[in-house]
Amino acid sequence: MKKLLLFGLMLCSAPTFSKTELTFATYNVSMEAENYMPRGTPGNSEKILIKELASGQNQQIKNIASIVKTVRPDVILLNEFDYIADPKAGILQFVKAYLKEDSNGLKGIDYPYYYYSTVNTGQPSPYDLNRDGKKENLGNDAWGFGNFPGQYGMVLLSRYPIETKDVRTFQHFKWKDMPGALKVTNADGSDWYEPDAWKQFPLSSKSHWDIPVKVGNNVIHFLASHPTPPSFDGAEDRNGKRNHDEIRFWKDYISDSDAAYIYDDKGKYGGLKPDSRFVILGDQNASPDEGNAISEGIKSLLASPKVNSELAPASKGGAEHSASNAFAKNHTAFWRMRADYVLPSRKGFQVIDSGVFWPAKGEPMADLVEKRESSSDHRMVWVKVKVQ
Repeated sequence: MKKLLLFGLMLCSAPTFSKTELTFATYNVSMEAENYMPRGTPGNSEKILIKELASGQNQQIKNIASIVKTVRPDVILLNEFDYIADPKAGILQFVKAYLKEDSNGLKGIDYPYYYYSTVNTGQPSPYDLNRDGKKENLGNDAWGFGNFPGQYGMVLLSRYPIETKDVRTFQHFKWKDMPGALKVTNADGSDWYEPDAWKQFPLSSKSHWDIPVKVGNNVIHFLASHPTPPSFDGAEDRNGKRNHDEIRFWKDYISDSDAAYIYDDKGKYGGLKPDSRFVILGDQNASPDEGNAISEGIKSLLASPKVNSELAPASKGGAEHSASNAFAKNHTAFWRMRADYVLPSRKGFQVIDSGVFWPAKGEPMADLVEKRESSSDHRMVWVKVKVQ
């Protein structure tokens, strides 16, 4: 897999650091090809999203843009935004055609800086990874589930400069190289994956990125990922175990003592420097309280002494959607689970507010999340902090 690192620096001045309050967000936007064409349609590719972006008229994307314009995050991670190699056809077109202009009474918002890169979804493997007797290269036999390379990709948008030379990516970190990795086995204890496949298997189903953003004199590390759903497997729980270890990666990466084994795609070892400011962003596909994930992964991340997880984002719409569920106010997906997270470090920030964009019925903009096709099956999650 040839790696392409793509980033943007448009000729536009960034906000000054007179602003002491910042808003960070994550949003699984469902802007992947099979959101617009039936799943399994022959020839599905990133060209589907390119077409919808070029039109400037896709209503689902317009609604997503309205949500972004309303919350107005300073930095936002978009999950499930298909990888498009040419930024002019991809992320720049999204900003130009959907975000920058005023619309429906909402002021446009610009993001002069962005980062994205290749991911493991849809990257073909030569192995029968799901052991159904077929070597199909893609789908369940890709290194991350996807029907074409780059499906379900990620993009970070920022109003502040990205320190591109210091970005670290971990797309090719091998799962086997994580100490204590949850190895996948059959009922008899034998290995699920054949030796050559396990030797090459990447930990990340998409990628893990450490993206430093310069805000005034401070650098904030945005730690972006989108672990595999812990479903769509069997008793071996191969996706559940991978989800756990993908989440554990960040817990180890921010630790002062557990990150020595980690290496990035340039061969540099080690984790985040002590006392760094960071924000963990992404659809983690796991809840500490519900669902079928191995919950110790997300629980241990939330419990890290370096993470401020005390003010869990909530919404009236989520509470209303599952009125009998005690955890519903913190749900971030219409399928009733907290899956998406914005986790700032204790170092350098005071959390002053947070939320999930999910208006209750009858409230303004509730129509933007009324149906799956209105915007996404996920909701935007945001946290506002005061920089210290």
